[in-house]
Amino acid sequence: MADPRDEPLVLGIETSCDETGVGIVRGTTLLADAVASSVDEHARFGGVVPEVASRAHLEAMAPTIERALKEAGVSAKDLDGVAVTAGPGLAGALLVGVSAAKAYAYALGKPLYGVNHLASHICVDQLEHGPLPEPTMALLVSGGHSSLLLSTDITADVRPMGATIDDAAGEAFDKIARVLNLGFPGGPVIDRYAREGDPAAIAFPRGLTGPRDPAYDFSFSGLKTAVARWIEARRAAGEEVPVRDVAASFQEAVVDVLTRKAVRACKDAGVDHLMIGGGVAANSRLRALAQERCEAAGVRLRVPRPKLCTDNGAMVAALGAEMVKRNRAASDWDLSADSSLPVTDPHVPGTAQTRPHAHGHSHDHVHEVGEENLYS
Repeated sequence: MADPRDEPLVLGIETSCDETGVGIVRGTTLLADAVASSVDEHARFGGVVPEVASRAHLEAMAPTIERALKEAGVSAKDLDGVAVTAGPGLAGALLVGVSAAKAYAYALGKPLYGVNHLASHICVDQLEHGPLPEPTMALLVSGGHSSLLLSTDITADVRPMGATIDDAAGEAFDKIARVLNLGFPGGPVIDRYAREGDPAAIAFPRGLTGPRDPAYDFSFSGLKTAVARWIEARRAAGEEVPVRDVAASFQEAVVDVLTRKAVRACKDAGVDHLMIGGGVAANSRLRALAQERCEAAGVRLRVPRPKLCTDNGAMVAALGAEMVKRNRAASDWDLSADSSLPVTDPHVPGTAQTRPHAHGHSHDHVHEVGEENLYS
């Protein structure tokens, strides 16, 4: 039996939006998941303010890394690599994370891995349910993305099947919560109100579900507008808005489309595993309906626990550990943040030659740093 200590020990940094996440993973075992959120600083604006997020990352970075190392009970010098979200995301926020990762990797004499935010959301499920089957269909649903992705190799081959053409699901949740005066972020609060409402009370539209519509693409802009107009009409007529029924009916319209298209993609592609990730994957109704429809279709559903669905450093560390394990090329020191990094690039490899590492893994550029590491 393999010694768990032989598995790669990787630190991951995630700063694509408003969460400063630092995770430490050994192979597929989660050792630490430290998060510093700036969500309260954005709440009064009704959404994430990029400059506020960037400044919050700067303040939180070093303390969050130290907290993760302490939680994991490991020393920074024991790491086999440092992984960081290189994109997609907010440009300024990404730059903070990439700069920090470079500094730590260089000072420690460890390889640097710039990885894709979306691929990381898929890979995090390994920390809960073990190695990902290949291929795996992934439905990623968050504030910025609604995507259907087919992964045959999470480190090298992730193919887009479908994506949102306008508002992502999470964005629609935030906007409807704002119209209902429920606050920000909208996902958790709408989920809470919806549990006490009737999902069949109001027949809201299901976008892109007609016979001539794209089979796997999503559109929530029309739904968002329809809900907002329904609410405005009730208020204009001086009638009370049934907040719980609106929340439940809106939520049902979203998860109905998401799960229907995801299961259809699995059946069409002949894939018997569906993984759901991203912040909206924490939604209780999405999880329940996905389970129901997957069971009916003979598809095995994998959904990480809610904390691992939202943005976190553990998911970045998980993908970084897989990069080390599969001897993928590390990134060069001139790695830059790419706010529109395509999901077809699970990581940003460098061009330098590789050499064996003392722990048995291969990686780039470590020879550029002296044997005496710079980190104390």
